[in-house]
Amino acid sequence: MSNQIEQPSFSEEERDTLYKVVYARRDMRHFIKGSVDKDALSRILAAGHAAPSVGFMQPWRFIRITKTELREQLITLVEEEKLRTSDSMDERKAEFMRLKVEGLRDCAELIAVVLAPDDGTVFGRRTMPEEMALCSTSCAIQNMWLAARAENLGMGWVSFFEPADVASLLHCPEGSKPIALLCLGPVKAFYDKPMLEKEGWREREAMKTILAEDAYPA
Repeated sequence: MSNQIEQPSFSEEERDTLYKVVYARRDMRHFIKGSVDKDALSRILAAGHAAPSVGFMQPWRFIRITKTELREQLITLVEEEKLRTSDSMDERKAEFMRLKVEGLRDCAELIAVVLAPDDGTVFGRRTMPEEMALCSTSCAIQNMWLAARAENLGMGWVSFFEPADVASLLHCPEGSKPIALLCLGPVKAFYDKPMLEKEGWREREAMKTILAEDAYPA
């Protein structure tokens, strides 16, 4: 006897809502004062934990940053890395420094996402062990991003930091690796297009550039 439960079909309206959320998602950097409802936060975290993972390894770990002093220490690390990054920008350095690339100080919730130490999973990742753990964790982050947007909350992914420094601050075990500081909270408005596109940093590639058949796009 099968123990599978028949999953519901989705209506056209529900399908359209999914695509609406996907295209409305933004990497937010501007937040307003406010809080995140605890039930909404639980739903967002649960959405992250519902993500697919290679070999069902579930390599993600979420850490809520609740201490003000710890948040300030993380902000310092991010600011230091922002300066190091700007030094490698050459002619775009001034343009880069004008961009708001983090919302750590203003967001209502700050969540660190950490790759757990390798648990030895081989299924599907023998040739790319760290890459598949990273891809799986990125799926969890994307789930959280979409869930946050559906909750009408902004979320931004900050990656300006040295993983080892963040791991030390968060007392992460050996073999783990922080990959994201997620800023979450209310926003005054969502950007009408991705911020870096809006600021002229880059444009979205045309579908014909990224899609091909049988061989790498020419």
